[in-house]
Amino acid sequence: MKREDYISWGEYFMGLAILAAQRSKDPNSQVGACIADPKNRVISCGYNGFPNGISDDDLPWDRGDGKNLLDLNTKYPYVVHAEPNAILNSHGQDMSGATIYVTLFPCHECAKLVIQAGIKRMIYFDDKYDGTDSNIASKKLFDLAGVKYEKYDSSGKEITLSV
Repeated sequence: MKREDYISWGEYFMGLAILAAQRSKDPNSQVGACIADPKNRVISCGYNGFPNGISDDDLPWDRGDGKNLLDLNTKYPYVVHAEPNAILNSHGQDMSGATIYVTLFPCHECAKLVIQAGIKRMIYFDDKYDGTDSNIASKKLFDLAGVKYEKYDSSGKEITLSV
């Protein structure tokens, strides 16, 4: 008789996004993303961090007051978000009709990239910036492009990694 307590596809892909987020060196926001194709195969994963080849010690991780996103003394002009990292990590694989699982609802810039990549569904874990201008723009873009988005429905299962 087969096991009945295995995890669902959604739990698997969101689990990978959560695990990817743990690679982020950002002391405040660890964000992860996992892209899956319509046949439930992982296309790629990504997390927020500085561009390849740049040491995590060479640029600031400071958030400042959060109002000036081009303040050169903060992380904002330098960090690559999890969604574009996942898209770029796909190495050109076809993402038509894919689903992206993200730990944080995408900003408007990431929403544009998700749409351009051909991703048609987005499952998010947290929408902590709900109601901000960027968040409103993201939802408007997704709605206009026909990208479905929904909050992750957690089963409450816990998975522990140990070595």
